[in-house]
Formats: sequence, C-alpha cells, structure tokens
Amino acid sequence: MSRFPTPAHLASWARFAPGVKESAGKSKGSGSTGHGNSYMARVLGEAAVAAGKTDTFLGERYRRIARRRGNRRAIVAVGRSIRTIVWHLLRDPATHFNDIGSGFYDTRVNPERRKRNHIRQLEALGYTVTLAPAA
Repeated sequence: MSRFPTPAHLASWARFAPGVKESAGKSKGSGSTGHGNSYMARVLGEAAVAAGKTDTFLGERYRRIARRRGNRRAIVAVGRSIRTIVWHLLRDPATHFNDIGSGFYDTRVNPERRKRNHIRQLEALGYTVTLAPAA
C-alpha cells in the first residue's frame, strides 16, 4: 500500500470513485466511474450490496444513500468506503476494524430537527399536525 499515499489515491487508481460531470445542471458522460480494474469493481460492488443487507454502519450507509440517490450510487459510495477501510487495514498491520454500528447516524441528528422534518412531511401529505407532550 506504500504506492498509494492516501485512500483517495487508491480510489483514483481503481476508478471506482463517484464523479460529478455536469454543466449548467445537465449531466455529462455515461455516468460510469471510469475504466478501472473491472475485477476489483465487481468484487467491491458485490461486497457493497452484501453490506447493505447487514445491520452495520456500512449497511445503514448503503440504505441512507440508496433512499436519496439510488442503488447504483449507493453501491459506488459503500464500495469506496470498503476500499478505504481495506487501505487502512493493509497500510498498518496493527490497525483493527471496529464497526461503529447502524445507530451511528441516529446519535448525530438533532431531535428537534427530526421533529420538524416529520411535521413538514406530514403537512406535505395534507395533514394538520398538532403536537402535545407525552404524559
């Protein structure tokens, strides 16, 4: 791994990194990530899909991105996360992987913000929302 000074260099070399190619709001190109190692891309894609079905941080990351952006972009994003984890594990043999869990994002979102988002979503569906504190 000494050939790649950072995980981003490895992502660039493998051509499995998401790219934004747009001008004036129009997307350009085929939407693929490039012509990298197809075997590595296939393995990372399968690992990302498998991780999406687990109750881990990577599984929750896959589901959150797939909900907003679609399955294909979620596969690329989680594949890149897996490759970054592998880079760190291979770079330093003393490093150990500790999964931070699927509830990681829940601890990062402000409860007031979540409440406002749910109210806004219900009002967009045509409901009138009145909140009262629980007894």
